Amino acid sequence: MRTDLMLKENALKGNTIIITGGGTGLGKSMAQVFLQLGAQVVITSRKLEVLEQTAAELHERTGGIIVPIACDVRDYQAVETMLQTAREKLGTINVLINNAAGNFISPTERLSPKAFDVVTDIVLKGSYNTTLALGKLWIAEQQPGTILNIVTTYASTGSGYVVPSACAKAGVLALTRSLAVEWAKYDIRSNAIAPGPFPTEGAFSRLFPPNLVDIVDPVKRVPVKRLGEPLELANLAAYLVSDYASFINGEVVTIDGGEWLKGAGEFNHFDEIPSELWDSLEQQRRKKE
Repeated sequence: MRTDLMLKENALKGNTIIITGGGTGLGKSMAQVFLQLGAQVVITSRKLEVLEQTAAELHERTGGIIVPIACDVRDYQAVETMLQTAREKLGTINVLINNAAGNFISPTERLSPKAFDVVTDIVLKGSYNTTLALGKLWIAEQQPGTILNIVTTYASTGSGYVVPSACAKAGVLALTRSLAVEWAKYDIRSNAIAPGPFPTEGAFSRLFPPNLVDIVDPVKRVPVKRLGEPLELANLAAYLVSDYASFINGEVVTIDGGEWLKGAGEFNHFDEIPSELWDSLEQQRRKKE
């Protein structure tokens, strides 16, 4: 497996890229690769302290320009304020990465409306808030732009036990494909990546807690018998937002080691989990709400 960058040096020079959920996980990995390829990067999420730590770390690693801006993407006015700050600091924004997400496993009948809203508001509402706000700017200023949405393989199939996420990601996928057609006349491309299992701190542990791994080990579902490496996704993202991919529009690229083909519905096999274990997991989740 390769561990170097796919694109040539400075392939993204001249681009300023906003990454929602950019302080941790796959967002952080993408930010590092974009910086290494010469882009300026804005990372945004609700937790400014996390963003500042990530920005300092990635600047030290790459020497690139990275700006942390706190923003709750569920709030449209907050998104507009974030964009204004980003433009004041770095000028024109060229690329939007909708990566912010929330998810947890649960039988749907155990969810409260609030739990459903927590996921759908971040994933779907957050994505259309940022897309609409930046899209309006691009169109008004007659500026080309690129949107890349991070969805999931079950955005197409649906999946039990992660129904809020499935609903939200399906909406983001529809947004991707719809705007790819409608906004192409403004020179705005819209694509998506559908990752399979990638180990990220926080999100992965919520979906596959240690006491469930033996029952639903995600590696067993992947034909290539391993999890994804963040650099693999980051390299793909860099290509899709670059000029090398200028004829790719409205596409969703799956990167999952063949899991999609082996069995659609990433969490359907959670039928094997006994009710007693769901009780324990629900108690853990409620403590964090």
